[in-house]
Amino acid sequence: MDGAMGLRALLCVYLASLLVLQGMPTQGSPTGRPKVNKKRQTLDTAVDGVTIRSLKVNCKVTSRFAHYVITSQVVNNADEAKEISFDVEIPKTAFISDFAITADGSAFIGDIKDKVTAWKQYRKAAISGENAGLVRASGRTMEQFTIHLTIGPRSKATFRLTYEEVLKRRLMQYDIVIKVKPKQLVHHFEIDVDIFEPQGISKLDAHASFLSNDLASQLVKKSFSGKQGRVLFHPTVSQQQSCPTCSTSLLNGDFKVTYDVNRDQLCDLLVANNHFAHFFAPQNLTNMNKNVVFVIDISTSMEGQKVKQTKEALLKILGDMRPGDYFDLVLFGSEVQSWKGSLVQASPANLRAAQDFVKHFFLAGATNLNGGLLRGIEILNQAQKNLPKLSNHASVLIMLTDGEPTEGVTDRSQILKNVRNAIRGKFPLYNLGFGDNVDFNFLDVMSMENNGRAQRIYEDHDAAQQLQGFYDQVANPLLVDVELLYPQDTISDLTQHRHKQYYEGSEIMVAGRIADHKLSSFKADVLAHGEGQEFKMTCLVDEEKMKNLLRERGHMLENHIERLWAYLTIQELLAKRTKLEGKEKADAAAKALQMSLAYQFVTPLTSMTIRGVADEDGLEPVVDKPPEDALPLAFKLPASQPSPTGPSADIQQLPNQVTGVDTDPHFLIHVPQKEDTLCFNINEEPGVILSLVQDPDTGFSVNGQLIGNRAGSPGQHQGTYFGRLGIVNPTTGFQLEVTPHNITLNPGSGGPVFSWKDQASLRQHEVVVTINRKRNLVVAVEDGGTFEVVLHRVWKGSAVHQDFLGFYVLDSHRMSARTHGLLGQFFHPIDYTVSDPHPGSDPTKTDATMLVKSHQLTVTRGLQKDYSKNPRHGAEVTCWFVHNNGAGLIDGVYTDYIVPDIF
Repeated sequence: MDGAMGLRALLCVYLASLLVLQGMPTQGSPTGRPKVNKKRQTLDTAVDGVTIRSLKVNCKVTSRFAHYVITSQVVNNADEAKEISFDVEIPKTAFISDFAITADGSAFIGDIKDKVTAWKQYRKAAISGENAGLVRASGRTMEQFTIHLTIGPRSKATFRLTYEEVLKRRLMQYDIVIKVKPKQLVHHFEIDVDIFEPQGISKLDAHASFLSNDLASQLVKKSFSGKQGRVLFHPTVSQQQSCPTCSTSLLNGDFKVTYDVNRDQLCDLLVANNHFAHFFAPQNLTNMNKNVVFVIDISTSMEGQKVKQTKEALLKILGDMRPGDYFDLVLFGSEVQSWKGSLVQASPANLRAAQDFVKHFFLAGATNLNGGLLRGIEILNQAQKNLPKLSNHASVLIMLTDGEPTEGVTDRSQILKNVRNAIRGKFPLYNLGFGDNVDFNFLDVMSMENNGRAQRIYEDHDAAQQLQGFYDQVANPLLVDVELLYPQDTISDLTQHRHKQYYEGSEIMVAGRIADHKLSSFKADVLAHGEGQEFKMTCLVDEEKMKNLLRERGHMLENHIERLWAYLTIQELLAKRTKLEGKEKADAAAKALQMSLAYQFVTPLTSMTIRGVADEDGLEPVVDKPPEDALPLAFKLPASQPSPTGPSADIQQLPNQVTGVDTDPHFLIHVPQKEDTLCFNINEEPGVILSLVQDPDTGFSVNGQLIGNRAGSPGQHQGTYFGRLGIVNPTTGFQLEVTPHNITLNPGSGGPVFSWKDQASLRQHEVVVTINRKRNLVVAVEDGGTFEVVLHRVWKGSAVHQDFLGFYVLDSHRMSARTHGLLGQFFHPIDYTVSDPHPGSDPTKTDATMLVKSHQLTVTRGLQKDYSKNPRHGAEVTCWFVHNNGAGLIDGVYTDYIVPDIF
């Protein structure tokens, strides 16, 4: 990268989970005060010589489609280069569509590509080895994009980020949430929200969590009339101060705009540029009575705050039920129990009895999730079959769990099949996953297959309110079996248009494409069942109204309707592929990728590289979107990096001799009680996967796949080496795939990819992974083991012509006594005796007789190398070599350790 541009360091991160822009403070007083023309002395807004000249958030909403542009200009007034950071927190449901940096007259533009192509170029954690730090974390509903940039003295940089989302109606309103946290005073700060809704705006409000009501009424300007609404927040520098004499900013929190539209007319059908959007949210319908069964996990893992908060929420929910509702409660631990075993009316007496039952139930055993669900389904099915007056109610099944199935049927595919066959599309299933230990993808697929959805409940002080908030969204069904139908010969590429239930305060949204010259025959028919009656209506396109709307909003309306359709289609394809298999799954992913590229969205299938920015290796940074279920993951780049040849701090604290496997592949078994080492080779073909460590008590495992040595001299022995390692800790959902090229976290869910050129430390719950640049990585499992993967690169004069990996066990004393595998079986003491040393067939080596595991073996004294501390040269280790693939020393035969998959 051209240093003259002042771009000395760039850090662009995987999209994880605030509007932050700041100069990075260092020791010393602020420098470079901006010039002012006011008579009285003004505040110095610089931090370490860096001033934020402007920070603007512009949001334009057209018919629920929201288009955001965040622009900021930063000035370095100092006489030396300064690092700045730009952090933007955006909704998880949003897609980034553009990003650009302008610095010293040069523009660096984001370029969206398919993820495979982008990762071939590979994203860098830091350019030119500059020190930079980052913690990336995904909140409940937001994701954080961060970039660090070093700009030259007396220079400026401008950032512009664009992202888009479709606003969903919940509890009678649409929410626009903008995270605000500049961390210093800004010369020109502005949030401008412009809303255009063809139905007309019925209400509009704005709230800033960091402003008092009095201050908000002065600073936040809001107005709406007819189709137009606007909110403007433009505080002066003095109004941003956290106190009259402070130089710190009070802008720290959520700026939230809420609005709704008029529902006077049942039809809300927009057509532009051969695309349509249909919004269905009828008012003044009678609430349907409902049949609801709550299926609650009472396994022992729910102890403490989780069960307390669950009970608190259930008591509140029961108190809010209407007299015409019917309900029951099912509890599952190791056993399954129900309160009544059949639906009962929500009478005052029954509700009091149910609340008493909730107050006094206790936790017991494991997690029989399958049994609990089937019992709840059976109760609803029996009511619909045997009680005619309940058959016209809206039936709902709500399940809450904090773990994975461990009792009864535990095979996930079988559970999915059982639930599908039992429900048979008759009512929706809503799954609530409490905490981080649930298999949320499993719950999500189950809900989608049964006309519902899954929601994560976060372990926090407000978990009871989260549960209550979810229930409020489904508490008042208005219609069931809702179908929005369109003439088949006029439309194509329709988004979801059948919904099991429609709830008060929500909205059903359908979009699609209209064939050329078919607008005149286009219409929408809506069929549904309501409380005691059928619901039917037909909507036609008001072409004159559409012409007027296009004159008012122009190209933006056309563009937004088409992008709304694309956004909904991509979201549905991404969700659908999680429950598909084989060709259907591949086809859904291919179409989602094609549309993501066509409409330039950063989705889980695409990445954004930044053109013109590259490190010394020609690698461009990459902006990535995390999977929907990505758990919070933190990583940072240490302030100093170990040299490629010097030992890291982690390795310096290790024992002098360790157990491991390296090179062709030679297994070294350190036996500390005998102050000795045993060794053996495994001779197998490239492609074979071997079990190295397997702890059946926790499921932790390490498998390694062999690769062949690239051709050396003709007739030379072709050795095999480990070219791929898979490390799994299923209790935390952790997977790590390591090759000589990349390190991939949670590859099955599209997790982040790191290069061996990165220097990083990553944590996911109980597992910490430390990557030491171009050298090794260390995996430390809390209450488990510590392991090292060594990188071997081809170098001039090397006998090996292929990059490969070594694997070493640094600490295993906390692994269970049942741990096995080619290495794992030696984590606990092994007894043997060696006798009768004598010259072997090679007179330079000593043979001896070894008694081990009731076997008498001939072993040979030899030398192997331990590369755990020096990947280039290694350290010689004297060992007793066991011939014939470790026969007699290892349990069974070596082929017993061949496994089908890396995970």
